[in-house]
Amino acid sequence: MNEAPAPGRKRIRLGDLLVDNRMISQQQLEAALAEQQKTGVRLGRTLVDLGYIDDQALLDFLSRQLRLPYVDLRQYQFRPELVRRLPETASRRFRAILLDDKAGAFLVGMADPTDIFAQDEIARVLQREIRVAVVREADLLATFDSVFRRTDEISSIAEELGEELADTDIDLARLALGANVADAPVVRLLQTLFEDAVQVGASDIHIEPDESVLRIRQRIDGVLQEQVMKERRIAAALVSRLKLMGGLNISEKRLPQDGRFNIRVRERSIDVRLSTMPTIHGESVVMRLLDQSQGILGLDRIGMPAEMLRRFRRATRKPHGMVLVTGPTGSGKTSTLYAALSELNEAGKKIITIEDPVEYRLPRINQVQVNFKINLDFAGVLRTALRQDPDIILVGEMRDRETAEIGLRAAMTGHLVLSTLHTNDAVSTANRLIDMGAPGYLVATSLEAVLAQRLVRRVCPNCAEAHRPDAHELAWLRSTMPALDLPDGGFRRGAGCMQCNNTGYKGRMGVFELLEIDEPLADALRRSDTGAFHRLALGRPGYRTLAHNALELAARGLTTLEEVVRIGGELDPGDYVPLDIVAAEA
Repeated sequence: MNEAPAPGRKRIRLGDLLVDNRMISQQQLEAALAEQQKTGVRLGRTLVDLGYIDDQALLDFLSRQLRLPYVDLRQYQFRPELVRRLPETASRRFRAILLDDKAGAFLVGMADPTDIFAQDEIARVLQREIRVAVVREADLLATFDSVFRRTDEISSIAEELGEELADTDIDLARLALGANVADAPVVRLLQTLFEDAVQVGASDIHIEPDESVLRIRQRIDGVLQEQVMKERRIAAALVSRLKLMGGLNISEKRLPQDGRFNIRVRERSIDVRLSTMPTIHGESVVMRLLDQSQGILGLDRIGMPAEMLRRFRRATRKPHGMVLVTGPTGSGKTSTLYAALSELNEAGKKIITIEDPVEYRLPRINQVQVNFKINLDFAGVLRTALRQDPDIILVGEMRDRETAEIGLRAAMTGHLVLSTLHTNDAVSTANRLIDMGAPGYLVATSLEAVLAQRLVRRVCPNCAEAHRPDAHELAWLRSTMPALDLPDGGFRRGAGCMQCNNTGYKGRMGVFELLEIDEPLADALRRSDTGAFHRLALGRPGYRTLAHNALELAARGLTTLEEVVRIGGELDPGDYVPLDIVAAEA
């Protein structure tokens, strides 16, 4: 690697450098400087955002012109203990990251290597000579969130809190209610815990006291990641503070309680649903985090294939009928229904939702929270909702025969009813309604479409590599999809890197299966002939199962065969039909 030239006292002007080398015009520079005055964003980023120069071209130019190495952070193997020698505040302020310690100097990656003053300040903080490398700003920001996790800080504050409790032996509830609560370690621990969870995109936080340790687990991309702390005594203090935040009774430790509160973390509004449960080692707490600041996703952003999306939209725009979304807990059913509601939400339509709990607040929509303690259940609210002259009704879940029958009759008498049901696939949904006691003729008349869905983990784009199916995967594919002609290439998996926390996965995406009820299927339902309905549904032209659609995503390198096998393992092997389209599309 070439060493950076000795820094002068005169700052290099990036704009002039680009104009002199005819990378941009003088007019483009002036326009970018004017835009920079409005936004405060760095000039290089502004030029890229305005489309005056390509991101990679700018990086290559700086590397050549300043005789600095270019480092691709997506492929770089970081040493977290080295990176943290430059504090997070300084790293984020100067858009810089510590990469290596070699030959008596630190190698520092910078998004703006022309910033001489930032280099001087970094050298002062590190108290060492530095050499500069050019890095991509977008990769740098993503790396910050991966490297500067709050796990060490959480452990440190937990240890401090444990020592405070041991030394003073004060009442735990008093600690949570203390006058200097902002400075209390328990509050700082919760603040750090929430910041870390939001930073890594966790959907849930679990606080679980064990016999001798305290486990804090975060669900990231559907999988729990665990941090174990020896300070078990702090569990009661954490639970007391969370109960106060959620408006719960802190003196009641024998019964489960549910609550919610709203917090602001990293300039984002987070709605927290809180659930406590007594266990033999103390109260366990689970918190579901809902990012209200991101808003509701539209149907075109949930990942549904274009043709299936067109058919689903057609079903949800009918003036009456029932549309069901099915899948296990955590499969994204509610998000899909909210996405549909956001498109149907117009001034000319009366929409009522009946939910447990209400997860997102929507303007113009009448949302009702059921409360079983006062007998305000789905069926009771649904009866009342029908007297409120609605056009569209969303029922959180078809839990029993009464709710299902009222919903089906509402759909038959001029209302559009949207709801969810816990079934493995679309085909078994109609059968489940009949098993619940709903008359077959009512299901046949009212049910318009069923959408089944799952969430699969995305392959981390930073560490993705080619993958050949192993013996287990091949055996599963041959036993469940014997007619499948596997593509030679296209399968990928993540090797594990800093950005995906060595899991090989980054983010999740939806897999969908849509069944529309046509006349032959309706006839089978009228006869309550579930066997005929099953055969007809699977034999419909173009019908694709969840596993087949997941396999198509794997063949395109978006998810892994491991995820396909996981989804397929939840389904009935009899549901598979020959698939001859994946190889061609891959």
